[in-house]
Amino acid sequence: MYIALVLTPWMLIYGISTILMNHRAFFKKHYGGDLVRWIKDKEQPYGGRFSAGAGAPMMAEQILRDLHLEGNYYTNLSKASRKLTIFRNDLVTPRRITYTPADGKLLIEKQEFRAQPFFERLHRRRGYENRYMLDTAWAVSVDLAIFGILFWIASGLWMWWELKVTRRAGVACALAGLAIFTLFVFTI
Repeated sequence: MYIALVLTPWMLIYGISTILMNHRAFFKKHYGGDLVRWIKDKEQPYGGRFSAGAGAPMMAEQILRDLHLEGNYYTNLSKASRKLTIFRNDLVTPRRITYTPADGKLLIEKQEFRAQPFFERLHRRRGYENRYMLDTAWAVSVDLAIFGILFWIASGLWMWWELKVTRRAGVACALAGLAIFTLFVFTI
């Protein structure tokens, strides 16, 4: 019971997000074709200088630092280095920063808040591959939730086995679950 109470937020997140991801077509239609909508926040000149041979990650980190937007991100440098796009991951307000070296400008856009992309970000969030403590804390909490679920399963199996009256029904349910799972694994 106490593990269930602790795991409630994670179960709700994964349950709701999975339903929303399974029905992406509905939400695309609901949002008018795109799940994600970027809104221009501001456009500004950028006079930052980069060291010779600076790659996209180094440039992105410097730009994010100068904008006071440090944190988890990924970046894309177009061919011929004509445009650097930085996607600053944030659960509530992700940002897309586009730097064009030719004109020395930054375009900063933020993602309009929508439920479907928000829950999908929660579902897909990872944390161990970066150096940010909060992202790592999220990953640890997810791991703990997984261990809690495994404990739930193990304790449920143990309780089922100990209650002799439930063994037949339990075997039938376990076999049905295994058959359905196997069917999906080999037919999808």
